[in-house]
Amino acid sequence: MRRLAINTFLTLDGVMQAPGGPEEDPSGGFKHGGWSVNYWDDQMGKRMDEFSVRKPFDLLLGRKTYEIFAAHWPYVGSDDAMGAALNKATKYVASRTLQRVDWQNSQLLRGDVAQRVAELKREDGPEIQVHGSANLIQTLLEHDLIDVFSLWLFPLVLGTGKRLFAEGTVPKGFKLVDSETSSTGVIMTRFERAGAINYGSFALEQPTQAEVERREKVNATS
Repeated sequence: MRRLAINTFLTLDGVMQAPGGPEEDPSGGFKHGGWSVNYWDDQMGKRMDEFSVRKPFDLLLGRKTYEIFAAHWPYVGSDDAMGAALNKATKYVASRTLQRVDWQNSQLLRGDVAQRVAELKREDGPEIQVHGSANLIQTLLEHDLIDVFSLWLFPLVLGTGKRLFAEGTVPKGFKLVDSETSSTGVIMTRFERAGAINYGSFALEQPTQAEVERREKVNATS
């Protein structure tokens, strides 16, 4: 059984849409594309290398993210470590409209996406990583298929845009396994599954009738 991990950039109000540029995803009239770019520093680059370069992985991508990646990464120089890792990785593409995927080592997922992803997780192989792919992530959340959340929280709010946790998310507890803050105030976290939510209450317990009578006796004799 292999794990599925998402790597997502988020604003303080939970928006994940188009962090890398205005053209990335303007759907819904979104006008804030590129909101993450000017926060980048060397520390974040090092962290990304650890997540996506220094260990084997496969990729699971939605159509939009696939098209953005496929238009860039195949054309970077061979000395680019990130490009080399992404080009080498097996890429599974979830799309209802694409008829073919030409980026090397890519294959379309046919049929029910949630079922196909569950089957991939049961196979032997490296960790499956999801980058971007906001619409696909909603399907993965709805079917409780995500094992690891690598969430980078940026110090800004946008008020509009696609959010990571929308309706349909399955309630689940997670544990923080790693956290680091960049020089620009970006909090880079990694959460893993911790089972069901352990509910409780801060409300005061209602005293029993015997306890009420005991307190009345104490008050009467004091």
